[in-house]
Parts: sequence; C-alpha cells; structure tokens
Amino acid sequence: MSTDKATVAEFLEQLEPLDVRARAMFGEYGLYCDDKLVALIADDQLLVKPSAAAADYAEESWLVPPYPGAKPYFRIPESKLAESAWLREFVQRTADVLPARVPKPRKSSAKPQ
Repeated sequence: MSTDKATVAEFLEQLEPLDVRARAMFGEYGLYCDDKLVALIADDQLLVKPSAAAADYAEESWLVPPYPGAKPYFRIPESKLAESAWLREFVQRTADVLPARVPKPRKSSAKPQ
C-alpha cells in the first residue's frame, strides 16, 4: 500500500512553521527537517526515526519496522497526531540531535586521459 499525497500534505501542514519537506522514496516518502531525514511516511502513517530525543516523546511499544526487514521507527498513534505542538516539538528535537548530513562528493564529468 502506498501513501496518499493528501496525507503527506496534511503532515507538512501540521508541522508548519518548521523547516520540513517530504521527498518521494521507495514508493513512500521521507520527511526531512533542517535537511535531516527525521521520519518516514509509509502506508499513510508517520514513523519518526529513533534518536536520543525519543525517550521524552515516544513509547517503546510504538517501535515498528516501516517495511519488512527495516529497522524500527516510532509509529505515531492517531491520538498523538492530533497534538500539533507535541508533534512539531518531537520532530524538531529529533532533527536537533541527529548528525548533519555529509554531502557525497560529486563525480567529475571530465574524462580521464
């Protein structure tokens, strides 16, 4: 099952004014905050990446793999999705504790001689 684009738009709207964007990946979506992958949107569910900040926001029982064979993420229950301030804080704190993205070096287009 794939995520509806309207669901992605709802999550992005709910997280305003954070610096967030969604990017299509593997048939679902990655959610980025401050250019860091902080969550996945899969099967119309929001799954936040485990981090040092999670202990203050999530319960161990929320940990589920977003797809078979994947590492577990925290699936946010419907009751918590309604709490916009809590959700914004959780996403921002997760981004704050994740390491900065290291850009991959660009391959040179010059042909070797």
